[in-house]
Amino acid sequence: MNHSDLCLKPIHELLADEDGKPTQFWIPAYQRGYRWKPLQVTQLLEDIREFSQRRNPQPEEFYCLQPLVIKATEQGPFEVVDGQQRLTTLLLILRHFNERLAEKYRQKLFTLDYETRPYLSAFLDKPNETDANTNVDYFYLFNAISTIEVWFSTRGHEVDEIKSALLNKTRVIWFELAAQDNAVDAFTRLNVGKIALTDDELIRALFLKRVDDNDPDAAGRQMRIAHEWDQLEKTLQADDLWYFLSNQQSQSQNRIGLLFELVAKSDGFGDGTDHDEHSIFHAYSKRLKISGATSKEWLRIKQTFMMLEEWFEDRTLYHIVGFLIYQGMDVARICELSLQTTKSAFERKLRKAVFARTIGDEDLDILTPGSLNTCISERLGELEYGRHSSSIRSLLLLFNVATLLDSPRSNLRFQFDSFKNGEWDIEHVRSIASSRPIRPHDQLNWLNLCAGYLEAQNISGQVAQTKQLLNSIHAFIKQSKKAHSDEAFEVLYKKLLAFFQENDEAPTDQGISNLALLDKGTNRSYKNAVFAVKRKALLALDQSGIFVPLCTRNVFLKCYSPQADNVMFWSKEDREAYQAEITQVLVRFFSTPKEITQ
Repeated sequence: MNHSDLCLKPIHELLADEDGKPTQFWIPAYQRGYRWKPLQVTQLLEDIREFSQRRNPQPEEFYCLQPLVIKATEQGPFEVVDGQQRLTTLLLILRHFNERLAEKYRQKLFTLDYETRPYLSAFLDKPNETDANTNVDYFYLFNAISTIEVWFSTRGHEVDEIKSALLNKTRVIWFELAAQDNAVDAFTRLNVGKIALTDDELIRALFLKRVDDNDPDAAGRQMRIAHEWDQLEKTLQADDLWYFLSNQQSQSQNRIGLLFELVAKSDGFGDGTDHDEHSIFHAYSKRLKISGATSKEWLRIKQTFMMLEEWFEDRTLYHIVGFLIYQGMDVARICELSLQTTKSAFERKLRKAVFARTIGDEDLDILTPGSLNTCISERLGELEYGRHSSSIRSLLLLFNVATLLDSPRSNLRFQFDSFKNGEWDIEHVRSIASSRPIRPHDQLNWLNLCAGYLEAQNISGQVAQTKQLLNSIHAFIKQSKKAHSDEAFEVLYKKLLAFFQENDEAPTDQGISNLALLDKGTNRSYKNAVFAVKRKALLALDQSGIFVPLCTRNVFLKCYSPQADNVMFWSKEDREAYQAEITQVLVRFFSTPKEITQ
């Protein structure tokens, strides 16, 4: 065939060729993997079902799918240029129909073979949840299979009707490219305007394109890049690495695009100034047309990845770079700072960048130890909860990072993946006076928290007082079921504050000395409970292996206090010692040996 061919084909004509053998489709290297989500699979099923339920349809009516662009190959299989996602989903649905029948009644189905993902065929034959969690391609296929099974589980009586509508009344727009057409160019033209395809998926087609079929190294280079591409993507799928490099929570599909973005930005592309949604792709499209450019540009991608991986493996750079990225510093800018400089000078540049973002505009290199201490102390002292919450959050995170780096013997690493995937409140270590529970429901919750703590503790020398307070709490709760008394709560509230030694002063401290980072769920579950109750809840999280920032844990263990003899309250002395520790840790963090940067 020397010309392009366009026609409508019923789905049943895709199953086998003229000789009755299963039609073979081939998925080339430039194609991305299967990425349909349950919503897209369900929408296709619902559309076919809706068509199957039409009453008195005209004989010529049919349900039409989007184009399937293919190209015949000399070896026999059809090369799938566009439409792989729909074709794969159709195969999964047809396989489900077969699984409902005895083997002798099953239809022959078309097959899918993959140039760079040969393992998928085996998984399709024996899909299982265990393997699905080991590979991103398996994951999407297994989810689609499960979605189809669940969808049909409540529609068993409609299966035959839906199957008939799919095979006989559903057609695909079949577009067969001419022999002289370049499949990769067609793929690019078809997909460059689609939102579903990102720059990295389009760039994959460019890198895996064979520019010269007479090049004896072309096939080997193509397979090597395809293999290395998948290895890089697999490595970036590890959340501890990804959330060190990125603040994007939603990007679980393809992550390799970060590397192309960084290289393109270093060349002046993709910085947002050109208003071109696909500027990075177009930059690579021009660049890879140059003879010999493919291997050179792919080497740059690998070198960029190795640099990022080196930062990740280096414990000091991991924490400082990770902090700056969380603060919104562009990774490309950090890459610029690393160029043509020693490691120690690079590290010093990073600390200066941290200083500028958290403490002030002073030149860190000219500050004496005394002036640095004063600068940090004044910065911490001026912060107030509510007015400076963003700065407080940054400094509390920096305190955690700097604490981990403070001991060269420690091998602990801050869990940026857990931190970035959570929601974090700035928690008052000791509840402030204005947070007294007002609503009856909140008052009862507050009392139940206190009762739970008292019942669980064996407080030496206070057994009688503890018992009396518990009796008062239970009596109040019982009476509240009949009539709630705010005056009675106020009396009991003051007695409990006195017992927990939280009425010795009016705690109005909104400064950083009374604040710590805590996940939103835990913080809001006990709201304004007394320190002892908060401490018990937080340590229970830590004992269960749930991520708690190190310094938050240290606060409630009173590690910074000169005397930790009473764990029931958070005193003025505790707060002063805590802020002094923050100051000293940050002073040491910013006091690393200075080196003249290049």
